[in-house]
Amino acid sequence: MGFKLGKRTRPIANQGTISQKLSFKADDASVSGNPVIRKNLDEGILGEANMDGSIFISNKIQPGSQEEQQVLIHEMRHATDMKLGKLAYSDDAVYYDGITYPRETRNGKDMIKVDGKWKEAGDDFPWERTANI
Repeated sequence: MGFKLGKRTRPIANQGTISQKLSFKADDASVSGNPVIRKNLDEGILGEANMDGSIFISNKIQPGSQEEQQVLIHEMRHATDMKLGKLAYSDDAVYYDGITYPRETRNGKDMIKVDGKWKEAGDDFPWERTANI
């Protein structure tokens, strides 16, 4: 079956200035190859990158805002690391750069063992440090 692109010849960009936005999805937060799904996330969580390539973004974030862009960039770094095999996770562990970090629920909180200490999710994990650059 054939596919026609149309006959429009207007340039999309001229000397580095984009004159037309290309989008194949209705949501402006869409990222090519990674579905972005808005949903209610736990308190303090703005975004999540998933092993299937999808990204969850908190429905408390205003669409099109600077905060939304920052969260998407951060989660895309995680998604890229997962695609490259540098980062993975399961219910029992996080795997980053060839190191296994045990993971379990303690007192209703998701805890990860890093450097011999159980820690709650935060920016001091090795995979978070690289995503915040």
